[in-house]
Amino acid sequence: MKNQSVQKNIDWITIIIYSALVILGWMNIYSADINPTSDYIFDFNENYGKQLIFIAFTIVLIIVILTIDAKFYERFSSVIFGSSLVLLAGLFIFGKTIAGQRCWYAIGGFTLQPSEFAKAATALALAKYLSDPQVNLKNFNHQLLGLLIMGLPILLILPQPDPGSALIFVMFILVLNREGLPSWYLWTGAFAIILFIMALLIKPQYVILISFCGVVIHYLKSRKIHRNIIASTIVFALMVGFSLSVDYVFENVFKQHHRDRFNILLGKEVDMAGVGYNTNQSEIAIGSGGWLGKGYLEGTQTKGNFVPEQHTDYIFTTVGEEWGFAGSTVIVLLFVSLMLRILYLAENQKTKFSRVYGYGVASVLFTHFFVNVSMVIGIFPTIGVPLPFLSYGGSSLWGFTILLFIFLKLDANKVNEW
Repeated sequence: MKNQSVQKNIDWITIIIYSALVILGWMNIYSADINPTSDYIFDFNENYGKQLIFIAFTIVLIIVILTIDAKFYERFSSVIFGSSLVLLAGLFIFGKTIAGQRCWYAIGGFTLQPSEFAKAATALALAKYLSDPQVNLKNFNHQLLGLLIMGLPILLILPQPDPGSALIFVMFILVLNREGLPSWYLWTGAFAIILFIMALLIKPQYVILISFCGVVIHYLKSRKIHRNIIASTIVFALMVGFSLSVDYVFENVFKQHHRDRFNILLGKEVDMAGVGYNTNQSEIAIGSGGWLGKGYLEGTQTKGNFVPEQHTDYIFTTVGEEWGFAGSTVIVLLFVSLMLRILYLAENQKTKFSRVYGYGVASVLFTHFFVNVSMVIGIFPTIGVPLPFLSYGGSSLWGFTILLFIFLKLDANKVNEW
């Protein structure tokens, strides 16, 4: 009876939005991948055929997730998180290298990317930690432990190298902030990014001058001037050191293709046939769609294979070309509706564990959506971040499905948590 009441309280609005995105995703994968020699939708040698297999297995995953008792996810969150770290570490020994990245396990004819599943595991671990009544994020030691949980997957993912996936885990800081992490962590990170970009665009002495003016203005506006002179001096010294180190980090830490992408994005280089080819063709494809698009299966850029990886990271270009501005708006509205629904449900949870996990789900989906769309329209460098539920790939689809449906199970169980 308890399990039946939980199943009855599943949030069908979220499931309908999820189903719409998965179906639209498959339709666009089919359009991006179809060729004159093979138009049979059950051709499992083609990507759209394989995606059908992934979707079928996803249904099994959903049934399993909703059948398991909700308390399992909280009780075994540490075990799940630890297992995900072991899988990430195992890539350095058993992983398969594709395009210079050691991010996958090869299983028969398929590959599995553990970082996609580590997102749900990390969200569970953070929820478990932050729901402890003794944890207070005003305490510095508690802050460090929360950041460590977020940071461990990053330390294992960056050397693969997979900066796109690592960026997703960085955004768990939004969850920590929601639960009491001081806002200066966010402001410091945002300011460091701005300072980094400024140091790449203008001479260091100008960056230092701008930094000095900013510190002086803040110092003069402070009500406790006599107490802030030391702090202001330390902050200015750190800003100067950071500004002077940018060139060294950019030239010696970043790989060449990362430098090229940043230079193109910042307008320091023009390379339409090389590193900038993907973004350039993506912009052409989306722009050519106009208001209403060229029609489903009628995209000339799509059919001409001008956009590399169009069925994966660049699937949104198919939407833009064939469905136009109207179709792109529908996709955006579906994602916005999904994220707002998750936030609404998260705020109405009866336990802190469920609420924190819900915010983890929202932060992951938002970051993927924002970065992917920004990437394909040319306002963010290409870093290999898939569009949730739309991009081709079993690991991606399964990872996002697990992430979302664990939350739906927790939400449905709140009727038993009074």
